[in-house]
Amino acid sequence: MTEQRVLIAGGGIGGLTVALTLHQLDVPFVVLEGARELAPLGVGINLQPNAVRELGDLGIGADVLDGIGLATHEWALVGRNGNDIYSEPRGLRAGYSWPQYAVHRGRLQLLLADTLRERAGDDALLLGHRVTGYEKHGDGTVSVVGTRADGSPFRERGTLLIGADGIHSAVRAQMHPDQPPIHWGGTIMWRGTTQARPIRTGASFVGLGSARHRVVVYPISPADPETGLATVNWIAEIRVDEVDDRAASGWFRRVEVAEFAHHFADWTYDWLDVPDLLARAEVAYENPMIDRDPVPTWHDGPVLLVGDAAHAMYPTGSNGASQAIMDARLLGAAMLEHGVTPDALAAFDERLCGPISQLVLRNRGDGPFGLLDLVDERCGGQFDDIDDVVPELERNAFMAGYKAAAGFAIEQLNAAEPTIAPGATLGTRIDA
Repeated sequence: MTEQRVLIAGGGIGGLTVALTLHQLDVPFVVLEGARELAPLGVGINLQPNAVRELGDLGIGADVLDGIGLATHEWALVGRNGNDIYSEPRGLRAGYSWPQYAVHRGRLQLLLADTLRERAGDDALLLGHRVTGYEKHGDGTVSVVGTRADGSPFRERGTLLIGADGIHSAVRAQMHPDQPPIHWGGTIMWRGTTQARPIRTGASFVGLGSARHRVVVYPISPADPETGLATVNWIAEIRVDEVDDRAASGWFRRVEVAEFAHHFADWTYDWLDVPDLLARAEVAYENPMIDRDPVPTWHDGPVLLVGDAAHAMYPTGSNGASQAIMDARLLGAAMLEHGVTPDALAAFDERLCGPISQLVLRNRGDGPFGLLDLVDERCGGQFDDIDDVVPELERNAFMAGYKAAAGFAIEQLNAAEPTIAPGATLGTRIDA
């Protein structure tokens, strides 16, 4: 295969969106993914309006996203006593020009992969190719090395390398060999889905409890018109004080609900029965809430990190997948300005590494769930009227600050020009 192409390590949401963006710009590429096959793994995630806008500009609009998820109407925090702390409309109902979506992560990945194959052909996505490192050459090009599914080695050469190989990124490990280990702050998450009646608006994202002990609930499918049941995604979390080194492996495992349900045994309200929701789960997984300490750069000559390889973050802001999509689109914009060159990667790094690294650290402070910390600090979670604890102006200011930092403030997003103008293309121009 020709060297005049971009190599993409990793076929997750970030890597596939990079590939779709390069295809849109007529830039040759290949995606190298370690898995032998792609399967709809995982549970629910959220796509913020900024990411939904970018997918629409890639031709993946609401008509397609409606097939794998549900447009979110409301975001709400509720105290352990069942009283509201904060709520706001989301997506179109909030005044955005684009909706917010709750989708199944695995189904989104498969949608992106299928779309890529339809547009660029099967050879655009090579499965069973696990990248283990890279080599820079004197002529400015780069090679990736790795192993195929059968254990045999491979080497691919290209103009640039985009490391989109996740939180355990081999590309990042080589770029930053002295990076600290994966960071775990002590929160354990159990995640799953249950066929249940959606609460509140029928398309609400609800965080219930405290900063140390909470449940997050939201539907990722429309309710069945006959049964009234939807696929409801839930996350049950506790924070423990004894932090060990298990997070280094991620210890993601399938578990029985009985292993953790006792933490939520009395969480029963007239509008939500948490024990019942957990007991009827179709599947449940346990994993730590982990991220990585920021690094000073995501750029090494012809090599760039994106997505979780660059900025793995706690899911408290519902923006990990959204930022990976934004990375891909902003990388495309940088290439339009600087060509398919290391200069484009350097410009991307200069624009995003600092502010997104700050967002990683901000999410460690519970992101928008930080309001729960304030409530705990001021009243121990017990209140009748939240205005007596955290006044409305303070609550609104807290949320506005997070939205601005995460890049989805309403006015800012609605007024922004398209990241990539319609019809923009680089042709086959590769400037090594």
